[in-house]
Amino acid sequence: MRAPSFWNNPRNRPGLAALLLSPLSALWNFEARRRWRKGAKHRLRIPVICVGNINIGGTGKTPTVIEIVMRLQAMGRKPHIVSRGYGGKVSGPLRVDALRHRASAVGDEPLLLAAFAPTWVARDRMAGALAAVADGADVLVLDDGMQNSALAKDLTILVADAATGFGNGRVAPAGPLREPVGQGIDRADIVLAIGKEADRAGFFASWPETGGKPCIGGTLEPLETGMDWQSLRVLAFAGIGRPEKFYATLRDVGAEVVQTHSFDDHQPLPETLLRRMESEASEKRLQLVTTEKDAVRLPYSFQQKVLTLPVRLTIEDDTALTQMLEGLFPS
Repeated sequence: MRAPSFWNNPRNRPGLAALLLSPLSALWNFEARRRWRKGAKHRLRIPVICVGNINIGGTGKTPTVIEIVMRLQAMGRKPHIVSRGYGGKVSGPLRVDALRHRASAVGDEPLLLAAFAPTWVARDRMAGALAAVADGADVLVLDDGMQNSALAKDLTILVADAATGFGNGRVAPAGPLREPVGQGIDRADIVLAIGKEADRAGFFASWPETGGKPCIGGTLEPLETGMDWQSLRVLAFAGIGRPEKFYATLRDVGAEVVQTHSFDDHQPLPETLLRRMESEASEKRLQLVTTEKDAVRLPYSFQQKVLTLPVRLTIEDDTALTQMLEGLFPS
């Protein structure tokens, strides 16, 4: 869904709509807390790392999962990823095969993540976790599992978009949050704000609740692929949490973004829609470009026609995170 504009109001001026919806937010949070209390919180015999957020929508969880997995692999570990598979039809548990499965079945994020580590789709996170352990995982990374109480977590990383922060600070539908800020931060072990340095400073200043936990900052940097983006005229499209971030990144690498099309997060990309964009791009002599996550939803007929601009997370000061990861594997 498209987020209403009042979700991004300052926390001290939430707006009339947010105030009117506050009783529904209270019901939302009551139900969320009830589910959390009923959760089994089963502890596995291997460490469980949760990468999550308290916002509805994208904050940079997928690049964070990739970064955490790569760090674990560099430590000699065998991480597996467990994802709910949002947008896919499979309930699982199923190990994703990038050569055999499509995003419509397993979801776009698991299909992307499967290129970096064994990835399981499981609506039942416990079942997915046990399948991963049986398959040889010695550490588990939960993608977007912060509100799931089935598993006990050994390390929880709360990811926030530094530019938008926690919006007006209200729980849905009065605001953009799945749970109150303080409640979510209490369950986190470390807070990662992703964005430009000025935005990160503003985020931590605006949300003093984060001050009780280790706080680190990161940026999403374009991956060097040898592609010359300078002055390339493009029609860019994206179905992610904040498409404008992708368009800004394209401009940063030198591309001329002539036309954009923004879609809902995880929205399917049928051939009829893509053919219309292809025709539009051809008329204006533009190159079609999209994100890595959107690219895995492309039908085969368009996978060679659309360029992608991959990004990777760079963490500014990783001392606290490194210590936490190493602490999961006492010698």
